[in-house]
Amino acid sequence: MANTYCVAINTGEGFFTHEDRNNFFLEGHPANLWVVGNNAHGISWINRIEGTKKTKADAQAILDTEIEAQQTSWDADPVEVKAPAISTRTRPVKYTLP
Repeated sequence: MANTYCVAINTGEGFFTHEDRNNFFLEGHPANLWVVGNNAHGISWINRIEGTKKTKADAQAILDTEIEAQQTSWDADPVEVKAPAISTRTRPVKYTLP
C-alpha cells in the first residue's frame, strides 16, 4: 500500500470524518504528522484540511526530531514522574513510519 505523508494541525470536530476513515487509510503521529492512503480520497482530504505534503524521508525526519525532543523532556523529568506506578507514561521510542 502506498502512502502519502503530510503535516496538518488537527482542528477538532470535522478534521476527519467516519466517511474519510472508510475511504482511505489515515494514521496520526506526533508533530502533527499524518500518514494518508495514496488514493483520490486521501489526496482530496489533504487538500481539504490544507495539509502540507512531505516525502517519506522528510516525514520520518520530522517524526524523529519530535521523538528526540520528547526523549529529552522525559530524561529531564524527576524519577517520581517516571515511577512504575504511572504505567501510562513511558519514555518515547523512535519508530519507522509505514
